[in-house]
Amino acid sequence: MTRRIALATQNRGKIAEFERLLAEYASDVQVLGLADFPDMPDVDETGSTFAENSLLKARAVNAFTGLPALADDSGLCIDALGGAPGIYSARYSGVHGDDGANIRKVLTELEQSEERSAHFICVVALVLPDSEGNEGTAIIEEGKLFGTIVRQPRGDAGFGYDPIFLPQGYELTLGEFGAGEKDRISHRGKALRAIAPQISALLS
Repeated sequence: MTRRIALATQNRGKIAEFERLLAEYASDVQVLGLADFPDMPDVDETGSTFAENSLLKARAVNAFTGLPALADDSGLCIDALGGAPGIYSARYSGVHGDDGANIRKVLTELEQSEERSAHFICVVALVLPDSEGNEGTAIIEEGKLFGTIVRQPRGDAGFGYDPIFLPQGYELTLGEFGAGEKDRISHRGKALRAIAPQISALLS
């Protein structure tokens, strides 16, 4: 019997990434995105941390769908920019989800900087329905990937800031990685691998 989990995103790339990673631990889990729940209202990400925002989204999707809900909040933290864009990564340019504009803004702000160290962070929250006897159990896990920001985008794979992020110890940006290779090292991959065994154990 297929088990279902609702993922708090409209991003098809992120859904595919979660499906690939979850399949390593729970191949019978069907991942539903927010497109499967068109009446789901937007969730205001009012938290001041990645953990707070991921939990806000997971709780809201769980409450609306009645399904176990998984949400992540992730972003790029650049040392020379004081940790920005941080929790504002998806809307750094002022328009939510405009990857090209976000990348251009980062590169412009770093144009004169030799300090280009950065890291990606992903915090994943799993919230289970009260009806499963778990009283709304919430689990949070985190993953990080360290690297540097290159001066020009390279590669058209992935999404977000992938084309300008060079992982530590590699010669390719995340935008030049194959999907499976990115999953193996990515911040989201690390966070999900930490939580996936718990998802498999807790879902009924």
